[in-house]
Amino acid sequence: MTVSVDPWQRRLAERAETRRAEGLWRQRPTLADDEPLIDFAGNDYLGLARDPRLAEAQAEGARRFGAGARASHLVCGHLTVHEALEQRLAELTGRPRALLFSTGYMANLGTLQALCDRHCRIFQDRLNHASLLDGARLAGSPSRRFHHRDLDDLAALLARAPDEAPRLVVSDGVFSMDGDTADIAGLAATCRRHRAWLMVDDAHGLGVLGEHGDGCVGRAHGVDDVPVLVGTLGKALGTAGAFVAGSEALVEQLIQFARPYVYTTAQPPGVAAATLAALDILASEPEHRSRLQERIARFRREAATLGLPLGASTTPIQPVVLGDSERVMRWAARLGESGLRVGAIRAPTVPQGEARLRVTLSAAHGDDALDALLEALASCAREETA
Repeated sequence: MTVSVDPWQRRLAERAETRRAEGLWRQRPTLADDEPLIDFAGNDYLGLARDPRLAEAQAEGARRFGAGARASHLVCGHLTVHEALEQRLAELTGRPRALLFSTGYMANLGTLQALCDRHCRIFQDRLNHASLLDGARLAGSPSRRFHHRDLDDLAALLARAPDEAPRLVVSDGVFSMDGDTADIAGLAATCRRHRAWLMVDDAHGLGVLGEHGDGCVGRAHGVDDVPVLVGTLGKALGTAGAFVAGSEALVEQLIQFARPYVYTTAQPPGVAAATLAALDILASEPEHRSRLQERIARFRREAATLGLPLGASTTPIQPVVLGDSERVMRWAARLGESGLRVGAIRAPTVPQGEARLRVTLSAAHGDDALDALLEALASCAREETA
């Protein structure tokens, strides 16, 4: 008797074997409370994730409102703490309104799905985050990708779009794997000339850039320049969740039609309370941003002296582009042996041949931590030339 092989088991095994053979198998680390490694891989840019004031605000929020919101925002999950947070986020970004989402991925999926359909045209920077690319697919809109930060290429694509089609240009604010920043003014001007809206995901700029920590868009570029602004709360602000800020009409459109918003339980109220505490710190303690900028400047200065292949970034994301995936994994392992955790980024997250160590800096990093990182990177370079 012939025993048939479960086609799903075969499919899973074949895909896993291929991923392993390519040297791209991902491992998920489980960190203990007493994790000994110094973290240069996370996105806690201002060092707020472990600030006791946020932990206390979260605990107080849970005591007052409960551990969970119990339902979606449109049923009975939208609490006064959520409303207060949305108002504060609108004020921070200089927008009439803001709308909370549970994650940044959901914010991008929901926004693109709600705004666009097959009659719209979407134009995305080639290095946009995966959530933006997936959002365009979910919307079913014809989509084109322009060369990274290339306004001329974008303008040429926009000029060829049908005149009657609504057009949406989408870009990261700070690009998550390269650390460089979009030309917001140039994008806005190009969009005005071609009657397009501009959507910017400022996940890695919020809290870090801008005069008030309002990001690379924020108050400097109002709702007329950037009608759709997305920000996340789990990076510089140290908590979790995301938001979309814009006009009254935009937010109402999302409330009515963004499926990832409509059909998801609201953010736990303690998280919203912790984010309000983080916004207080952002407003009253600018020294966190100043210290972060000093950390970035020192790292770049000394890394350049060592001859490390840095990307062109002045943000906390500092890619050391090594090219070869095996080389990246070897350096990451060597850094781990020195007590340092860095991101080892390979294809398909970045293009083939552009594998890199994704070093992320934080205001919480002391001189000793930065010294250890630089020495370990120098040691990796020396070992390759010995």
